[in-house]
Amino acid sequence: QVQLVESGGRLVQAGGSLRLSCAASGLTFNSYAMGWFRQAPGKEREFVALAWSGSSPSYADSVNGRFTTSRDNTKNTVFLQMNSLKPEDTAVYYCAASSSFKNGAYRLSSNYKYWGQGTQVTVSS
Repeated sequence: QVQLVESGGRLVQAGGSLRLSCAASGLTFNSYAMGWFRQAPGKEREFVALAWSGSSPSYADSVNGRFTTSRDNTKNTVFLQMNSLKPEDTAVYYCAASSSFKNGAYRLSSNYKYWGQGTQVTVSS
């Protein structure tokens, strides 16, 4: 049984930093690309970042330069370091796993097979 468990979300002031973690089990971790998505109230889930297995990470334009994703294949864990947080970063953050992407569409949530339960990040102004 595959499980993805996010942690690290909390309330933080604008300009602050947070590090989210996602621990994976039940899958061959280094065979999966690990994505981060977020969903704010009333909005659709959106792509944030992707930690490829063996390639440089990919980021949404809205977080590029502020967020960094990395993975530790020895611990089956992926991280999202979030700096210079803004109120508009407030959302539930999800990690997701995919072994392949149709047409290279890694920003599409439908291309991810496994999902975590999410962790709430709230950025106050």
